[in-house]
Amino acid sequence: MKTTRRIRIAVFAGSNPGLLEDYASAAVDLGSALVAHGCSLVYGGAAVGVMGAVADAVLGQGGEVIGVIPAHLAAKEVAHHGLTQLQIVDSMHERKRVMHELSDGFVALPGGLGTLDELFESLTWLQLGLHRKPCGLLNVAGYFDRLLAFLDHAVDQGFVADDYRARLICAADVRTLLTELQCQLNMEPGR
Repeated sequence: MKTTRRIRIAVFAGSNPGLLEDYASAAVDLGSALVAHGCSLVYGGAAVGVMGAVADAVLGQGGEVIGVIPAHLAAKEVAHHGLTQLQIVDSMHERKRVMHELSDGFVALPGGLGTLDELFESLTWLQLGLHRKPCGLLNVAGYFDRLLAFLDHAVDQGFVADDYRARLICAADVRTLLTELQCQLNMEPGR
């Protein structure tokens, strides 16, 4: 009998908590909702910041968490050693590759340059046809409003095709985001 693994969602998020408590609250809500939807978490492997909050929420609900962290950041970002699985890799490039291979879809929470790098690489690979995995962002307290406005501007200026812009799932609440992600995952043949 063939067993199916859980859907795995990679979450890109800051290793800092940010200034608003809303960021950590949204991370906790997302983590709890992932478990409720039967999903596992793949993330950057740190025990701190927004990324640590989402991991702790999944673990607190009895869910599976796979962390992927480069060796040079394991001490700096305080690697989370209470995970279901922690993979220590050689580089940031390998971290992104491994997270991509392990995941069925991607979600960005508030974060900095690393979070944006991970999100935009996933979107670029989607645009280039290197994968068909859904990409979303949770727009907590309007954090991504200016980024979304910039993407719309890029469309208006002819640098991003409207259909590629439309592939980025954007929601201000966890339920809407996960519903959209699951719709796309269920429509993908063979994931």
